[in-house]
Amino acid sequence: MPRPQAVDAAQLDLFESVAAVPAPAAVTATPSPATRQATTPATALPMADLLMPATFRHPRASREARLNGHIVAYAFRRARRRSIGFIVGAEGLVVSAPRWVGRGEVDAALQEKARWILAKLQEQDERARRLASARVDWRDGTTIPFLGETVIVVLDTRSTGAILRTAEDTLPGVPRLTLHVGLPQGAAPEQIRDAVQSWLQRQAKRIFDERCRHFAAQLGVRMTRLSLSSASTRWGSAGADGAIRLHWRLVHFAMPTIDYVVAHELAHLREMNHSAAFWEVVRSVIPDYERARGTLRDDALPVLD
Repeated sequence: MPRPQAVDAAQLDLFESVAAVPAPAAVTATPSPATRQATTPATALPMADLLMPATFRHPRASREARLNGHIVAYAFRRARRRSIGFIVGAEGLVVSAPRWVGRGEVDAALQEKARWILAKLQEQDERARRLASARVDWRDGTTIPFLGETVIVVLDTRSTGAILRTAEDTLPGVPRLTLHVGLPQGAAPEQIRDAVQSWLQRQAKRIFDERCRHFAAQLGVRMTRLSLSSASTRWGSAGADGAIRLHWRLVHFAMPTIDYVVAHELAHLREMNHSAAFWEVVRSVIPDYERARGTLRDDALPVLD
């Protein structure tokens, strides 16, 4: 999944505080990290310094600034707003300003936010490097994460479909799981990807169904149906009618993380909000849910496309 990119302000997510929220008809769960926008004073923002001079360039850059010795070429646009706004996304820095604000004021605001801007640009660069390293090279011997473990993909024409095998004796650091896919060595990357992804989705449905039934019994709620999701903005959702949707790519994570998302969604069948009472329901079955929540926020998923 490429990770979710944006979330509607009306949606609820797993990273919200425990403050009470009005109950909607359907409650949505975890969005992945999204583009962040700066609106608070620079003194309230995280600080970071780059050790070496660097250049950050937005592909549609129309202006350039030197911030703490670093060159930042940014996209500039006029907007119907009351103040100067900064957005640091995957492409770089975008600055928006009202039509009545002059260039000098924009430059001054950039200098005031310099350390925050540089910190966020550096974070985006690091994230891009992580994504590049997480891109799966679909071939014999490639690896994918499954339930928190590394699985080696083996092209094996003797196998029918895809079969997971576990080695009894392996060397330290060597994955113990192999997924034997019934394809020839010359199979196209797209064939390998589709076969592995299909297997992952089948495992996701089986595992999620089992865990939903387990936690529904513990929480005393009734799940009416379970379906897999490929949504670009959330890990899961719960409807007031008892319908649960879970993103199939949760199957990459270890069971404690999956259990947290499952329990989170089922807890909404008792508390259709993210109030303190809701989090107590979650904690009743997942006492250390904060740890799993952090894993969802921080761990990089493999890039399958």
